[in-house]
Amino acid sequence: MIRRTDQIGFNQRVRMEWFEQTANLALAGNDEAMVREALQELLKDKVSVGSQAKRSNREKVITILLKTWITVPTDLEEMRDEGLEYLKRLPRSDHLIIHWGMAMAVYPFWSSVAFQVGRLLRLQDCAAAAHVQRRIREQYGERETVSRSARRVLRSYLDWGVLQESNSKGIYTAGKTLYIDDPRLISWLIETDLHARVSGSAPLRELLDSPSLFPFRIKPIYAENLMTVLSRVEIFRQGLDEDIVMLRKPITKEGAP
Repeated sequence: MIRRTDQIGFNQRVRMEWFEQTANLALAGNDEAMVREALQELLKDKVSVGSQAKRSNREKVITILLKTWITVPTDLEEMRDEGLEYLKRLPRSDHLIIHWGMAMAVYPFWSSVAFQVGRLLRLQDCAAAAHVQRRIREQYGERETVSRSARRVLRSYLDWGVLQESNSKGIYTAGKTLYIDDPRLISWLIETDLHARVSGSAPLRELLDSPSLFPFRIKPIYAENLMTVLSRVEIFRQGLDEDIVMLRKPITKEGAP
């Protein structure tokens, strides 16, 4: 079975307002067919204009939007539902957090590109597209599909405002940054990051400071607080002071993991 973390999937430039519209359609109770029809209308003059091809770029964008908020993998449905609740409660300016988290969980490729961008921003206050693409090809293979998808994810970051162009072509600097101090929201975002990792686990300190979350500044949270607000992870102590956070294995109908 192919793991989500081995797939690219996110291979188009997708604006955040399209994610927002898709989530709003979900909140309004629309089913998949209705959402698809609405997205076709929304994007008909924006992507693959005039095309009716089944595998046009517009159809690929719609697939990404649907999989993120409507037809999510089964193991992400509960987390998706919580994300929709956050969108109802949070101010519009904070919706970036929720869309970013869902994009990471559903499409770990998004998180992989973000990790390389965040790492470079920390090292040198800028990120070269060529360097990001080289690192991503090392991870996903020397294919043009990988480079092209990485370029489109980077363009999405620019559209979302978390990166901005510099005076040098192909060199990006940090854009807007959001501060997160709500323990419940932090816990939810940590869970999305875990889904983007092959192991499904990581030290808590590493998660709070993950380069994949470069658009955010996250207030430190204690493991005890994390456990009280999130039932889908488990935490155990390693050594004297290292808390490891791990996705809890789903329980089957027979009650066995």
